[in-house]
Amino acid sequence: MLLLDYHNVLIHSLLTERFSGTPPVSIDQIVSDFDGVTFHLSTPESKTKILISINVKCFRELVQYGAQEVLEREYGPYIVTPEPGYDFSVLIDLENLPAEQEAKDELIMRLALMKRNAMAAPFERAFDEFAKLAEEASRYTSETAPQGVKEGGEVMAIHYREEEAIYIKASHDRVTVIFSTVFREETDRIFGKVFLQEFVDARRRVLTLQNAPQVLFRNDCPLELAGVPGLQNGNDGRISYVTFVLFPRHLTPQRRYENISHIQIFRDYFHYHIKASKAYIHTRMRKRTADFLQVLNRARPENEERERKTASGRTFRVQG
Repeated sequence: MLLLDYHNVLIHSLLTERFSGTPPVSIDQIVSDFDGVTFHLSTPESKTKILISINVKCFRELVQYGAQEVLEREYGPYIVTPEPGYDFSVLIDLENLPAEQEAKDELIMRLALMKRNAMAAPFERAFDEFAKLAEEASRYTSETAPQGVKEGGEVMAIHYREEEAIYIKASHDRVTVIFSTVFREETDRIFGKVFLQEFVDARRRVLTLQNAPQVLFRNDCPLELAGVPGLQNGNDGRISYVTFVLFPRHLTPQRRYENISHIQIFRDYFHYHIKASKAYIHTRMRKRTADFLQVLNRARPENEERERKTASGRTFRVQG
């Protein structure tokens, strides 16, 4: 089983090499990431100034939920006007890097986490909203709480892939994260159902997983999404909704960073392992077929009669 990295490995590798003091060179490289995200690394001004730009399909939605503030917090002094065709850009001057190696490594990792940090905005807003709702709810009983506290915050929708989205809703006692995921092949639906059922059952069976978030999956729209426009019903099995319920123990300031990183990459992790399982089964099938062919070849009689033809067209049999 593989745990996918939260950061972009290619960007991390390239910047590590550039920050090591090697002679500067021209760069013009497009780097792809999960969910259709694209980076462009270039040196448009000089070899010592690296421009890093990112394009995210749902960037406008992310900005509505505070992505610009998060990016300014993470990359403030390096932000420049976005490169045409991209949503956000930073400019790194190799001649003006931090002196300490630890600070350089931290900057490299921050830059490699640009996609993660942009996508974290709605999660951070939901976590902050949960804290406010929990504080307000503590002043009331369950019967006297205002309707706004009972219903919780708005449903934030991030349409980060074609036909797929993440829905996030904060309540006074939890944060609910719902993934809509599309299975384009029949075999993917079967594997997906097995994986998702394991997510649900493992928490019940394994004692060490009792503190993990609750996981639910269904084909019809969850009740939390009632009234959200544009939803598709997945009764045909093509679309499934995977729900993660994050409780207060998952939303503490000490754990929020890791939990946001983990849950963000769930969809990529999920579909990657579906493909890996299919590849493994195909490998086993090819190996078994090769073994059967070997057995059949060994079972062929050694003295096999063969039919030969003469130049005149007459046939005769010979012993092999």
